[in-house]
Amino acid sequence: MNVRLVLASGAALGAIALSSPALAQDAPASEPAAEEEGGIIVTARRQSESLQDVPAAVTVFGAETLAKTGVQRADDFIQLTPGVTIVTGTAEAGDTQINIRGINGARDAESSVALVVDGILKTNTAQLNQNQGTLRQVEILKGPQGALYGRNAAAGAIVLQTLKPGDALEGGMLVRAAQDNTYLANGYISTPIGDTAGLVLSANYSTTDGFFRNSFLGNSKTIDDQEVFGIDGRFVAELGPNTELDVKARYADLRGASINFNASFHLPNFAAVNPAFFEDVNEHPFGFYSNIRPTNDQVTFETSAKVEHEFESTTLTAWVLYSDVDQSLTADSTSADFARFTFPGATPASVAAANACAASTTALTGFPLNPPTFIGASPIPFIFNPATGSTFGPYSPTTCDGTQFQVRKQEDISGEIRLASNGDGAINWQVGAYYLHIDREVGVSLGADLGRGIIRELYNAPGSDNPTTQLYHDAFKTDVYAAFASIDADVSDRFNVSFAGRYDIEDRQVSSLVPAVFDPIAGGPINPGQTVSGGVVQPIAPKSETFKQFQPKISLRYELTDDINLYGNWGIGFKSGGFNNQGSAAIVDSAFNDFIGTNVLIDDQYRKEVSSAFEAGMKGTLLDGAVTFDLAGYYTKVEDMQFFEFFVGGFGLLRVVSNIDEVELYGAELNLSAEILDGWTVFGSGNVTESEIRENASRPVTVGNKSPYTADYTINVGTQLDLPVTDSVNFVTRADYRITGPTWFHTLQDDPNPTLFSGLLPGSALALPAFVGDADYSISQRDTFGVMDLRVGVEGDSWSLTAYAENLFNEKYLNEVITAVEFGGSFISPGARQRFGVEFGYKF
Repeated sequence: MNVRLVLASGAALGAIALSSPALAQDAPASEPAAEEEGGIIVTARRQSESLQDVPAAVTVFGAETLAKTGVQRADDFIQLTPGVTIVTGTAEAGDTQINIRGINGARDAESSVALVVDGILKTNTAQLNQNQGTLRQVEILKGPQGALYGRNAAAGAIVLQTLKPGDALEGGMLVRAAQDNTYLANGYISTPIGDTAGLVLSANYSTTDGFFRNSFLGNSKTIDDQEVFGIDGRFVAELGPNTELDVKARYADLRGASINFNASFHLPNFAAVNPAFFEDVNEHPFGFYSNIRPTNDQVTFETSAKVEHEFESTTLTAWVLYSDVDQSLTADSTSADFARFTFPGATPASVAAANACAASTTALTGFPLNPPTFIGASPIPFIFNPATGSTFGPYSPTTCDGTQFQVRKQEDISGEIRLASNGDGAINWQVGAYYLHIDREVGVSLGADLGRGIIRELYNAPGSDNPTTQLYHDAFKTDVYAAFASIDADVSDRFNVSFAGRYDIEDRQVSSLVPAVFDPIAGGPINPGQTVSGGVVQPIAPKSETFKQFQPKISLRYELTDDINLYGNWGIGFKSGGFNNQGSAAIVDSAFNDFIGTNVLIDDQYRKEVSSAFEAGMKGTLLDGAVTFDLAGYYTKVEDMQFFEFFVGGFGLLRVVSNIDEVELYGAELNLSAEILDGWTVFGSGNVTESEIRENASRPVTVGNKSPYTADYTINVGTQLDLPVTDSVNFVTRADYRITGPTWFHTLQDDPNPTLFSGLLPGSALALPAFVGDADYSISQRDTFGVMDLRVGVEGDSWSLTAYAENLFNEKYLNEVITAVEFGGSFISPGARQRFGVEFGYKF
């Protein structure tokens, strides 16, 4: 059978959806995970209630929708959700940033979106896009949810429910095979244990060679390859007639690649030498030429226990969670264009690095690379020797760019206790307390590449095969204390009011673990934050800070008719401040502010983020429930928005979190779902978000620009057919088309800015004015793109067979654009390409 032909013929069904208005992706009322007379049941206010009664915009996917869309992880269901975008896996597997209505989770800071699984709040952003077990329902809540769902819910919350053991044996499996040696296998079994207990065991495995290849390393599958294995267990037991114990454990192991970026330059005055020096990021031809096989390892273990006891009119819930996530990566580095390793210095390590660089470059003379990168007769960058020099760029096939080894380890324990009314009366309430302790270690080691590979240690002494040239290595400790309460009251038969509040205290500490040694290349301290006294390197002193915030939330709902509700809400969102790797501010000052006259304000400590958000809308059903809709408008003001900055220079690379003083966000969202005929549903959504940076002391020129990582709009349209072929077999087709509007990824947008070239050119052999090295970032915006996913198959009562296409029309788009302003360009990562596959599912 020709899979492409089957899917292409099925694509005509998707055109039906494209002729519809922007329709809702909310789960159709005919397929909720749980139902009562009022429709889909959710827990958006930490109590079970009808979706129609929730005074907020909530996107819900029930078990049937999850199965028919093939959803496995967060990046799958987020692509089906209006006003929500995701960047994940570009640098490393645990690197996930979710943007909801303009509020983004800054890389290396806390997430802006809470992840709650079976009532337990997860604590590590690396878990956002992991497989969480056998999903049965997904709820995506927008706007600040901290008052109800707790820490890191400034932009919203993702609430997941997984399979709970019942009183009968059941199980299932799902296997997939697709192009690029892409395979997936999931399975679960749920069994009762006696009359009062039950157990669910599930396992998942996936592997892929990825879409891209390393041309230098023999066309190897080392750019976006990945292999993941995980196992989950859930044990539920009745300890008495009113007491339930719920114990869970999860282990996951990931092995794959990392840092799948290319560089794109934005230097208009260099374009006369080569037009590729002034390149629109959307037109970049991707090629990967690293001489080092990048790796990414991630191991996760977590376990939790929850006890729930029902009194006559209240319920007491207590849970505890232990989590341990260890991540590391190795890759080529970024120092080549600034000649860090090309000039012999006073130390043997410097000479060895320069000799290795020269030898590797000479051996590669004429090797084809992405322009403007080229290998000339000399390892000297072109701005110093334009006749015979080389332009390496980052991640080159030479040894000149050095190496990087990064470690991120987080171990934490958290717990919550909550007493709540049972929800039977006109007034419902809850009160509780929360505690979290985090031990986190972050290390970024940059080293000289002597052609002998990477040593997986954060510090390697001079004379070793991979001497460390710069090191950031810190231990972070965090203690979080919080108390919360809420009350929900039916003022009348049609009018409901709810109040919620949470007070957080976060005590944070950082201690530098960098040894007191000298950089073997530059001859100075191994970390620029260290000082030298009497010829001895002095350690960086520990720091501590406490961040506090009250998060109130008020919600109103008015039942206009039996089928239509008006609603409104206001709340405060909060993300704690914290610490960058110590020495970050010193790097920025010496490499940029002092050298090229910029005035970028970076501190080793970043401030807390606080937002104030309003939402008002209308939701309900029409035509006897055949049409469901939700229309909402929102306004959010964010103070000290946390933002990820990436710096590249002769020192290597630097990742920091900065603050944007004030950002204003507002927009509108429409969701519709319609059952045209029995078995034929159309659905979709549209979101428009306007944003403006109102104040930014870090980069004042960016005032008036848009909020970074925020798409101007998103549109989802789709259709689903579920029609009987025989008494026991149905034909099922599902088409989903997602349009993501233009997106800026940095605060600097239509603004020119000096770069390191602006400082290097006047003193080079060319002796050009500084402005020649200035960059223009108007070409760093990601263009609008649309992705069509299609599934065509048949299913019986206990089995299904499906052919599917991901990115059916092979839309070429960018996953992320990380602008390194003073570098003169951006680091860009490609999005997923077209892939065809087949899937078989069985359940009993």
